[in-house]
Amino acid sequence: MAKKKKKSLKQKKKRSAIGAPKKGTVTVTLSPPDPTNPDSRESVSRVQLSETEKADRIIIVSDGTGETAFSTLKAAMVQFMGHPVSITRYKNVRSKEQIEAVIEDALHEKDLIVSTIVSPDLRLNLSTLAQQNSIICVDLLGPLLVSLGQYLGYEPSGTAGLLRNMNEKYFQRIEAMEYTIAHDDGRDLTGLEKADLVILGISRTSKTPLSMYLSHQGWKVANIPLIKDFQIPEEIKKLDQRRIIALTIDPEQLTEIRRARLQRLGQRNGGEYADPMVVDEEIEYASQLFKKNRKWPVFNVTGKALEETASEIIRLMTARGLAPQHILGNISLKDLKK
Repeated sequence: MAKKKKKSLKQKKKRSAIGAPKKGTVTVTLSPPDPTNPDSRESVSRVQLSETEKADRIIIVSDGTGETAFSTLKAAMVQFMGHPVSITRYKNVRSKEQIEAVIEDALHEKDLIVSTIVSPDLRLNLSTLAQQNSIICVDLLGPLLVSLGQYLGYEPSGTAGLLRNMNEKYFQRIEAMEYTIAHDDGRDLTGLEKADLVILGISRTSKTPLSMYLSHQGWKVANIPLIKDFQIPEEIKKLDQRRIIALTIDPEQLTEIRRARLQRLGQRNGGEYADPMVVDEEIEYASQLFKKNRKWPVFNVTGKALEETASEIIRLMTARGLAPQHILGNISLKDLKK
């Protein structure tokens, strides 16, 4: 009795339901399926049913998380409101032995199987075994993959878990953007060691737009302004110096950029900010600083599009082996050779 009570408490901790919880609704909780793959199954827990009620069981089988099948099943079950259904989800199913275990589980009550399996061999294996044992098996992905292959003219990759990988890359990109915004223009010097890249440069050398562009590619970027007669922050000295890059620009172009900015702000008299002599001094100060720190590659942004400078930086960082792991698949050999 104590064992059953303990299981019930565990099931309450983590669950998801088809529709809102109510009488006859079934919730799904995580539990190990078997010793060979402890992360492949989700077992069933249901709210209290009367003695006369019986929940029909549906088994989801997937070589990924099973979320695609679960969402589709949830949409379909709207058409059968009020009918109690229990769901068992087998995820990360990647072998014929696991397929056989699923069939064995479904065999007793002839449960309905809904599958989203990418591998053609495993799909065929599941379909064959289900047919041999008179079990209804609905293949949600197979027909679509076959039709897409015929329409597009080539076979699908057959790689399981790609959607999950895409979702992970999306959230990694969002994380990179949030980091970059928080560390824009020297706003926050904490956590600089987490940056994939630190950009240094005087005012109006495209630090912020370049940082934001790179963050959309998945790079965590911090940018810090260099100010004449001020020491660079101590935090910079503690970083991996290979992750620091410097920006410079032609004095005349920088003067024009600063004047244009002041005009947009409605300031006709720009004072020292757009004074050619002051601009020359700032660029000279930055140049001397860069010479003292030979590990910082210097990129001249004069007359260059943002994308061009970003591509040069990405090529360099990738050649150094410092590109974030989650974006390496987006960088081709062609890009590296440009």
